[in-house]
Amino acid sequence: MRTTAARGSLAGLLLLWGLTRTALLLCVLKVIVFPGPDVTSDVSVIYRGWYEVLRTGTFPLDDVTWQYPPAAALAILSPGLLPFLEYATAFFVLALLADLAVLALLGCAGRRPGRSPRGAWVWVAGVPLLGPTVYARYDVMVTAVAVAALLAGARHPRLMGALAGFGALLKVWPALLLLGVRRRSAWVSAAGTAAGVAALFAALMPGAFAFLTFQRDRGTEVESLGALVFHVARHHGWDGEVLLNYGSVEFLGPYVSWVSTGALFLTGAALAWLVLWRLLATRCEAHTVADAAFTAVLMFTTTSRVISPQYMVWLVGLAAVCLCFSGSRMRLPVALVLAASAVTVLEFPLWFAHVVASDPLGIGLLVVRNGLLVAATLLAARALWRAAVPRRLPAAPRSARTTEAPVSS
Repeated sequence: MRTTAARGSLAGLLLLWGLTRTALLLCVLKVIVFPGPDVTSDVSVIYRGWYEVLRTGTFPLDDVTWQYPPAAALAILSPGLLPFLEYATAFFVLALLADLAVLALLGCAGRRPGRSPRGAWVWVAGVPLLGPTVYARYDVMVTAVAVAALLAGARHPRLMGALAGFGALLKVWPALLLLGVRRRSAWVSAAGTAAGVAALFAALMPGAFAFLTFQRDRGTEVESLGALVFHVARHHGWDGEVLLNYGSVEFLGPYVSWVSTGALFLTGAALAWLVLWRLLATRCEAHTVADAAFTAVLMFTTTSRVISPQYMVWLVGLAAVCLCFSGSRMRLPVALVLAASAVTVLEFPLWFAHVVASDPLGIGLLVVRNGLLVAATLLAARALWRAAVPRRLPAAPRSARTTEAPVSS
């Protein structure tokens, strides 16, 4: 009976994946026209332009929109592996294959003792909630590396470290996967892999680390938590403007630097909390590493100056890994992230014009989406702390006063 039920569940999982991913692929190939701005222009215009520059053996040094670590070049160059397809089509096919790889990893992991198939269902159901943007950015490829790293952690710490180190050179955030790891071999492997790959790019391609300057100069993007200040302020006389800046739509004008600095402060506070948790945590269970990684990425996403829609792909992937473990404490935060993903596709691309205009619909969507992320972050942090940090033992009651016999003279 169990075997039959498992086969039925697998068939349903694959059927849902096939239907939803076919719809996503038809959207990015423009067989189905998805409402809102064209999300595929990043691939067909920006990525394609970077591809032509990277093929010459250098990074796009004169393009401030290149804000990625050096290994991101591999993702941009990857459509060259399918020379029989046009660049954008090849990229979409590779994104689909990365999506399938994540499903395979989660499906295999969910069949092990002490694991659960819920993780695979989270991935299959969560990705289409974000709409075609998923296949029009290289974040799904990074997420595949991160999922592989976390699932390898229990049995193969060195492999986990190598994948996390490589992932960090794809898009920085996979470095947070190591937060809950206690084995030194994983950290050594991560450092060695990251250093080796970085040195290789620095030696072979000029401008490998120019992204650090470009990233530093970013402002407050219109979808971020801090942007809500200016969405409301525009209705009360604030004289700033919304412009395409550093590759994203940002607020520019008075006090923007203050809010951007505030976001950096919150990110620093999140980092301090995570370090404190790491120092005080004494209980480590099978799910702790995944729960810690999910919480850390949630914190850094929510406090960021930029919350682009593709960032949600990271959270869905890590949420899926968490629920692969039967003992994970992240069920409610995962549900909130899935709800936030459903709202994300409404604010971008469906009604992005309303967000840019700061009208009631646009502000309302951002309040709901960012509010869900804040709630998920706080609940995840609370669950992680309670699961790993022991409570202080109550002070022992004072013993009854003892009477001493008088000393005879």
